[in-house]
Amino acid sequence: RLFYEFNRNIIDQICDIVPAVKPQIAMYEKFGTEGLKAYNDTCAYAKQKGLIVIGDIKRGDISSTAAAYAAHIGGAQVGENRIETWQEDAVTLNPYMGSDGIRPFIEICKEGGKGIFLLVKTSNPSSSEMQDLVLKDGRTVYEAAGDLAELWGSEAMGAQGYSNVGAVVGATHKEEGTKLRKRMSHTFFLVPGYGAQGGTAEDIAGFFDKNGVGAIVNSSRGITAAYKKSDAFSDSEYAQAARDAAIRMRDDLRRVL
Repeated sequence: RLFYEFNRNIIDQICDIVPAVKPQIAMYEKFGTEGLKAYNDTCAYAKQKGLIVIGDIKRGDISSTAAAYAAHIGGAQVGENRIETWQEDAVTLNPYMGSDGIRPFIEICKEGGKGIFLLVKTSNPSSSEMQDLVLKDGRTVYEAAGDLAELWGSEAMGAQGYSNVGAVVGATHKEEGTKLRKRMSHTFFLVPGYGAQGGTAEDIAGFFDKNGVGAIVNSSRGITAAYKKSDAFSDSEYAQAARDAAIRMRDDLRRVL
């Protein structure tokens, strides 16, 4: 319950500044069923406050299992009824299993209103160990993943020229992200790694399109743990510290766009 109250107070302070939140399910799963309840309650409350909820679940499996995981955005069929078991608007997925593991989610995306973000070039330092490997055709693994995201996304295009199939592209990889934007003109980017992981506004300016859209930038610890980094706030003022950090982040991004 404490996790939910912590999240709710932060959401109350930032819901007029940010368009979305991205709760990481692993941080709740480790506490079992009570943790998952706090996760789902947090997602539901964020939606109630008008925010888009991106569930950071990083699932990836064969088709039959993927179809079950797809309940995160598509709900579950119980007899003649379909129930919304989770509260996410979009989720993150690992495309390593190929189209078998992604197809069930794409079918839901095609119905509209839901989305997925495929891991393409992640922000963690060791991502290069696999994602930068060069294939026989001269592309890197991350470029091939990006091309697949663009291809699969062509089946679920939105009204604004972007697909419901997006890509995770880390802020810590400036050159790669800029290259991917030129390669993936219809793919919306989810950009982790800003702030605490070292990514800057200047690093990700090229991740947006010519109109300054096409990406959403994520900051986790930089917002939720902002109170730990400032002498201006006590522990009990964590929500206000989060608001101030969100405003600074917003203004920083506006500066380069």
